[in-house]
Amino acid sequence: VLEVWEMSINSKAKGKRSELEIARIFREYGYEDARRGVQYNGADGSADVLGLPNIHAEIKHQEKLNIYDAMEQAIGDAREGEIPAVFHRRNRDYWKVTLRLEDFMEIYKVWETHTQTK
Repeated sequence: VLEVWEMSINSKAKGKRSELEIARIFREYGYEDARRGVQYNGADGSADVLGLPNIHAEIKHQEKLNIYDAMEQAIGDAREGEIPAVFHRRNRDYWKVTLRLEDFMEIYKVWETHTQTK
């Protein structure tokens, strides 16, 4: 029982560190208000990290992530007008972002329009 409890504590600590890391990365990209969300087991629907406008950021740092479950959690917790996104990585790996195809295409369309007008 103690081993399971210690794993749970370590997992929560790793989750917190990952959320702080993503918030720092968002700030490095100019989103100065990025910070960890209010954590109440997802009960209030807030994202793990806030400050990226219109994005519901679900943060996962797991060796064996079920990306489908993580995406469903992000979709279920996203508020009206937010794009659900799962930011994820394994140990000693780089961060990745998973989006629904339709959300990616909307973002890409905006990016493409913006880059063609320059």
